[in-house]
Amino acid sequence: MARFEPIAVARPGADKVSLVTCKSYDDYSAAELAAQLDFNPYSFLHVLNPAYVNQQKIGLEKRFKLVAQKYADFKADGTLITDPESAFYLYRIESKHGTFQGIVGGCSVEDYRSGVIKQHEDTLQYRVELFKDYLHQTRFNTEPVLIAYEQSAAFSEKLEQISSTEPIYRFSTPQKDTHTLWKIAQAEVVAEIQHYFAKQKKLYIADGHHRSASADLLEKQYANEQPASSLFLSFLIAEQDIKIFEYNRIIRDLAGLTEEDFLREIEKHFWVTNKGKELYKPDQKYHFGMYFKQSFYKLQFKNPFDLQTIEEKLDAHILYRYVLNPVLKISDLRNDERIDYIPGKQSITTIKEVIDEGEYEVGFLLYPSSITEIKELADHNFIMPPKSTYFEPKFRSGLIIYEL
Repeated sequence: MARFEPIAVARPGADKVSLVTCKSYDDYSAAELAAQLDFNPYSFLHVLNPAYVNQQKIGLEKRFKLVAQKYADFKADGTLITDPESAFYLYRIESKHGTFQGIVGGCSVEDYRSGVIKQHEDTLQYRVELFKDYLHQTRFNTEPVLIAYEQSAAFSEKLEQISSTEPIYRFSTPQKDTHTLWKIAQAEVVAEIQHYFAKQKKLYIADGHHRSASADLLEKQYANEQPASSLFLSFLIAEQDIKIFEYNRIIRDLAGLTEEDFLREIEKHFWVTNKGKELYKPDQKYHFGMYFKQSFYKLQFKNPFDLQTIEEKLDAHILYRYVLNPVLKISDLRNDERIDYIPGKQSITTIKEVIDEGEYEVGFLLYPSSITEIKELADHNFIMPPKSTYFEPKFRSGLIIYEL
């Protein structure tokens, strides 16, 4: 039984919402970030990084306090308004990757702790503690955890009824995405949504494992002294509507192997087909792409029937077990500086270009995991290798802000 609650939030005024909201801070290049901060005084980026010019010169605690102060300034000048009425929010994103629709509200920290909310990725303790400290100092969160749920036809119809009403926001972004937000505050509809999720035995974290773990840590720190900390900001979306991309791998060198020896090692476990200049990307499980010496290769794993567990059957695990670790001598996927990652939403030519430039020697393209695979993994308490999945949609920072 999952607990999903309406929440009171702060949000932009309708006249400024397109100016205030922004992509995740890490999604901006240095030039884009400078342009936003120099020419858009309403951008929520000013809150997220108020000392961007001097960020290397100040400590984290001071930076977090500056974030809190800038957030207070945005509220004081009316850029952000406080909506004290608890509500759910129906949020729709229309982008080049598809149309995504889900409900924003508060999920229970206790459900995360007890395993009602399932996870499939490991977390780094220092990142969990860092974000916990950030939440404690700033007292707000605008980055919801993306959570998948099973949606019935009747509930889907209910959401469509809500989306036929007048939204509180509808705006476009420079990325040519369209964002629409409906507030759901009617008591009977709120109760209906709560009842629907109370019948869900399991929910699945798609994106936001560190944020969930940080919320757990923060709630323990507050020891029930801050009721708002018993919930964490969440964006619940039907599992079939989540778009899952792979993370492709690029490697800086061959660990001392010659070209011939490297290909010979690959052929021990894969059927190798040279595709030449054809931009090859795998179209099924157990197939991999490789870009090497200005040629694309198709790699087909030879022995899929020898794999026993759901963990062993993951394509990312196969690549690690049979290539990255034994052949290229990469053991630490998180910290080894010889490996980098490119999300599958980027063009295949991106891999070709960075390797042709000479900084990297070889690239591997994977077939994306399915939501069924991810759920099965989570149900068996297995953990995916780092950088295995990239999820869409991505939430706009500054759109909905949950205060702690």
